[in-house]
Amino acid sequence: MGRLESKIAIVTGAWRGNGEGIARVLAKHGASVVLTDIIDAVEATAESIRKDGKKAIGLKMDVTKTGEVNQAIQKVFEKFGRIDILVNNAGIYPPKNLIDTSDDFLQKIFDINVFSMYRCSRIIIPTMMKQKYGKIVNLSSVTGPMVSDPGGGYTAYAATKAAVWGFTKALALEVAQYGINVNCICPGYVDTPGVRLQSPKGEDPAKYVERIGRNIPMCRMGTPEELGELVLFLASDESKYITGTQIVFDGGNTLQECFAGPYTPK
Repeated sequence: MGRLESKIAIVTGAWRGNGEGIARVLAKHGASVVLTDIIDAVEATAESIRKDGKKAIGLKMDVTKTGEVNQAIQKVFEKFGRIDILVNNAGIYPPKNLIDTSDDFLQKIFDINVFSMYRCSRIIIPTMMKQKYGKIVNLSSVTGPMVSDPGGGYTAYAATKAAVWGFTKALALEVAQYGINVNCICPGYVDTPGVRLQSPKGEDPAKYVERIGRNIPMCRMGTPEELGELVLFLASDESKYITGTQIVFDGGNTLQECFAGPYTPK
């Protein structure tokens, strides 16, 4: 039996990238995974998981709209009768200097990166309380609570990801007596389609990923599947005495006070 056999999991922002990697790992270990995203293509991702013999469905859901969130999650309750695992992964990270940051931009990035966690958790937690069981994993970042980008442009993003820490700690204390664990992960560089889109014009995206990876002590970026393995741990009963904390997933990158790279494998 898989480590998550018979468990029902929801992963937001799961069309591709980190969300897809997380969903694939949870499904691999026996969970029935509900992938949600703002675009219809999320069902194609779920279909590819099903083709591997795993259990997955895709639901179109805009995490910025309370009505859509409530409706989609109600469909999950109607189909499965329970939700055991919630992975709040949906997020955006467009750079914008503070002096160019409009109220509309601020509203959008906080709506997706922070307020979506409230919307999803708020409707799911009552059932977890009745079950006396639940696992909530929030995706933060090393950017914000720990470091920032020397190129600038991440004041809004950093603020949202720092907010995830506070949300995680306060909610963990609020629901601990109900057997619900709430933790967050702080990824550094992960090789996703979004990261590859940041490659400079004229540079091959694969070469860009390799070049940036050489700045990391472990000599490479992480993968969405490796991030998924960490989510798996926090979503399983192996972590049942861990709550209200954050785990850094960055290949040792934030350990550097002075850069000693580029690094090469030994």
